[in-house]
Amino acid sequence: MLHEALAAQARRNDPLDDVRTAALARARGLVDLLERQRTEPRWDAYAASRGAGEYDRILATRAANQDEIDGWLAACSDAEGRAAALCLLLASRCVVPGSREYEAEVVTVMQRVRGWSPEEVAVMLSCATASDTAYRSAGPLGPALDAAERLDADGCRALAPWLRHAHTRLMSGEAPAHLRGPLGKRLRALLARVDKGLIPDGLIPPHAPWAAALRDRAEARPTPELAEFVQHLAAASGPRPSQRWRRTCRALVEAASAAEPATAVLRALAEDEPLCSRARGPHNGWIPDDYHYHYLVHQNDGDLARGLVWAGAMAGGPAAVPHLGALALRAGGPRSAVTEDLKLAGAAINALAEVDDPAALETLWRLRSQIRHRALVKQLGTALTAAAARQGITAGQLVERSVPRHGLEPDGSLERTLGGHRARLSVEDAATVRLTFTAPDGRTSRTAPAAVRDGFPDALRETKALAKEVRGTLSAERSRLEALMSAGREWPYDEWCRHYRDHPVTGTIVRGLIWEFQGVDGEWRATAPAAEPPGEPVRVRLWHPILASVEEIRAWRELLVAEQLRQPFKQAFRKIYLLTPAEQETRLYSNRFAAHIVHYPRLYALFKERGWRANFLGPYDGGYSGEAWGEFADGEWRACFHHEHAGGDGGDRGTDYAATDQVRFERRDGRRWREVPLAEVPPPVFSEAMRDVDLFVAVTSIAADPDWSDRGEDRWTGYWRTAAFGALTASAEVRRETLRRILPRLRIAGRCSLDGRFLVVRGDLRTYRIHLGSANILMEPDDAYLCVVPSPGRGAAKVFLPFEDERLSVILSKAFLLAADAKITDETILRQIQRGARWPQ
Repeated sequence: MLHEALAAQARRNDPLDDVRTAALARARGLVDLLERQRTEPRWDAYAASRGAGEYDRILATRAANQDEIDGWLAACSDAEGRAAALCLLLASRCVVPGSREYEAEVVTVMQRVRGWSPEEVAVMLSCATASDTAYRSAGPLGPALDAAERLDADGCRALAPWLRHAHTRLMSGEAPAHLRGPLGKRLRALLARVDKGLIPDGLIPPHAPWAAALRDRAEARPTPELAEFVQHLAAASGPRPSQRWRRTCRALVEAASAAEPATAVLRALAEDEPLCSRARGPHNGWIPDDYHYHYLVHQNDGDLARGLVWAGAMAGGPAAVPHLGALALRAGGPRSAVTEDLKLAGAAINALAEVDDPAALETLWRLRSQIRHRALVKQLGTALTAAAARQGITAGQLVERSVPRHGLEPDGSLERTLGGHRARLSVEDAATVRLTFTAPDGRTSRTAPAAVRDGFPDALRETKALAKEVRGTLSAERSRLEALMSAGREWPYDEWCRHYRDHPVTGTIVRGLIWEFQGVDGEWRATAPAAEPPGEPVRVRLWHPILASVEEIRAWRELLVAEQLRQPFKQAFRKIYLLTPAEQETRLYSNRFAAHIVHYPRLYALFKERGWRANFLGPYDGGYSGEAWGEFADGEWRACFHHEHAGGDGGDRGTDYAATDQVRFERRDGRRWREVPLAEVPPPVFSEAMRDVDLFVAVTSIAADPDWSDRGEDRWTGYWRTAAFGALTASAEVRRETLRRILPRLRIAGRCSLDGRFLVVRGDLRTYRIHLGSANILMEPDDAYLCVVPSPGRGAAKVFLPFEDERLSVILSKAFLLAADAKITDETILRQIQRGARWPQ
C-alpha cells in the first residue's frame, strides 16, 4: 500500500522525521487518491481482449482520478498544501527512485502556498536532491529555493546544512547547464546570508588538478573576500562577461589578493596534463573500458573555469598572453589532443582582446589562421573589432597593424650565433622561409651541423620554432592580401609604407604585386612590382584587372613574362568574371557553374580551405541540399553557392558526389543579410566570388579525375565525356593565354602548339591533345583517351610560371613527358599508346 510505503520513507532517523510524518497524516486524503490512481486499470493485453470500448473506459477512469487529485490540491489550505507537496515528493521516490512522477503537481503546489517553515523547506531540499541523477529533481528545487528565500536570517541559518548538501549534489550531478547555473547561484546567495566567508563544497572542484592553486588557497587562508571572489567567478556563464562583471572581478582580485592563484590556474589550463574520462567524466559510469577521451574542464565546472580565465588575464596582463593563446588553441584548435571546449576557448579569445599589449593582438592575429571552428572564428572577429574600437581604428586596420615581425630585420632576415656557427633565418620570397647554417670556415648548410645539434639543442629548437612561426605568418599574409582584391581599400601612403611595404614579412609579398598610387594631382598610376612610385604619392590601392583596360592587362602580362617576375598570387594573370547576358536575365542568381558533378568530400574540404562555410550533406534531415557561404569585401558581401546530393553512400562522409547549382549574392544589412540582384554587386566582389566557385568546380569535378574512365560506372559518363574535353572555363582561358606566352621559351617549343582548347604535343610515337581545362589527354588520329597521372611538377619544375597554378604545372608535366614518348618506360602508359585506350561507354 502507498501509505505504508510513504510512512517508511518518512522514518529516516533524522531531525526531519516528525515533519514528514505530520505531513503524511495531514494529507492522508491525497495519499488515498494517489493509491487509487496507482491501482486504476491499465491498457494491456487483457484489456485489449475486452474490446475497443475498454480503452475509452480506462481513459475516462484515469481522467476522473486526475481531476479529483487536481481538485483536492486546488481546494486545500496553505497548511494542507505544504503537507501535500511533501507527500508528493515522497511519493515520487516510492514510484520509481529518481523519476519525474508528480513533478507538475509538486511545482504547482509549492509555488502557490505560503508559510513554509525551515524544517519543511529542509524536507523539500533533501527530497529534490536525493536522486543519483540530479537533473531529474532540478524542477522541484527551484520552488524549494523560492520558499527558502522568503525565510528570515534565523530560518536560513537553521537551513544551512541542507543548503550545503543541495549545493554539493547539484554541482556533482548531471543537471543541465541552463538549470545548474541559476540554481547554484541562488544556493550560494542563501549560504552567503549565513556565512559570507563560506565557499560551498563542490564550487571549487575537489579533484581537478587545474584548480589546485585556488583550492589550496581556500583551504589555507579562507576569507570573506576570497569567498565572494570565487562565487563571483562562478557567475561567468558566457565566454564574454559584462563590463560590470569585469569591474567587480578586478576589485575582488585585489581585495582577496587572488592574483597569484588566478594566474596559476590559467597557466595550468594552458599547459598541464588534461583530465581523462576514465577517472571523471560525464559518461564514466557506462562507457566501455576500452574507450576514453581527454578534456580540460568537467562540464559542471565550466563557469568557474571561464571566470578564472578572465581573472588570470586581468591579473597577469601581458604575461598572461602566451597562456591565453595556448588555451584558445588547445580548447578550440583543429588538431587538439583534448575534446573541444568552445566556451573555454571563447573566453580565452575574448580575454585576449582586453589585454592592452601588442603581443595580445599578434596572438589574435595568429589564431585567425589556426582556428577553423565557425563559432570561434566569429568570436575572433568580434574580439578584433572590440580591440580596434578601443584604439579608434577599424578591425581591418588593427589586423594589418598586428602582423608579427618576429624580430626580423627590415630585409626579412635574422641571424643568431651558436658557438662558432651562424644560423640565418630569411624570408626569401612569398612562399619560402629558409634556415641556413654557416660554419666557421664559411661552408653553408641547410641542416644543422652536429656541433649545433649537440652543443645548443635549446637554441636550435627555438630557432626552428621561430622559422615555423614565420612560415605561418607568411602564408596567412598571402591569403589576407589576396582577400583584399575584393575589398577596394585605400591607404594613406605613409601608413601603407609602414604596415605593408616596410614590414619584414608582409613586404616580401607586397613587393611582388602591382599597386596603384595617387599623386597630388589626383591621378592614379600603376607601378610594376618592386618599383618605386612616381612623384609624391598620397594614397595607395591594390591594382585589380577588372578595373583596367584590355591593353593595360596585356601590357602587364607581357612585362611579367619578359622580366620573369613571379607574383605571390595571380594578379596580372587573374581571370576576371563579368556579368553575362544570361545572368542579367536571371537577375538574382547565376547558373554559370550549375549542373556539374563533383567529388563532394573534396568540395567540402576545399570550402574549408578557402574560408567558406557550408552545411554538410549526409543522410539526415536537411542533408540533401547544401549551401556554402563565402564573405568578401571585409565581410560586407557574401556569395551563396548552392549544391545538392547527387548519389553515392560515403559512409561517415555522408555523400560521395554532389551536383552544383545557383550562385546568389547577399549584402550585410546590420546584423542580417539581404539578397541583392547581381547587377548591384561591385565588379571586384562578383569577380572574386565567381573565381572561387570556378575553382571549386574545376578542382573537384569528376571531369578532372584521370582515373574516372576505369571505374566502370556509367551514371555520369555523359557528363564526364562532355566536361573533360568541353569548352574552356574562365580560368582555363587564362591558362591558354599564359601558355601562348611561355611556350616559345620551352625546349619542347618545336613539338607544341595551341589548337582551340587543347595543347597539341607531337611525340615520336603519336600526337597528343591535352585539354587546357581538365588536363585530360586524347591521342590522334582516333581520339583515344590516354590516362596519365604524373608526379606534380615533373618536367615543368624548371619552367618559369608568373603565378602558382597546379593544373598548369600538370599540363606542362604531361607535355614534357609526351614530347619524349619514345623514352617512356611505364608499361601502363606504353600499352595505352600502342593500342589506344577506349572511351568509357
